[in-house]
Amino acid sequence: MQIDDLFNILHNALESQKNGRKISLKDMSASLGISMRTYQDWKLGRAKPQAAAVVMKMLGELEDDEIIRVVRKINKLKDS
Repeated sequence: MQIDDLFNILHNALESQKNGRKISLKDMSASLGISMRTYQDWKLGRAKPQAAAVVMKMLGELEDDEIIRVVRKINKLKDS
């Protein structure tokens, strides 16, 4: 799986969570705190942040309930 596949899967999942409402590259990049150009490059596979692949591989090693626990813990950290 390529990095751009990961970003597209995640982007689509977030849109699905919002009942299919499209999320622009501008809005998504703003919510992530990165430039729109950077996010666009990731989605198109022009840039490949190595950390993203490593994080996804690590999450893939966890059981489903542990993934949820870890992601919730990460979300709490971003709010502090």
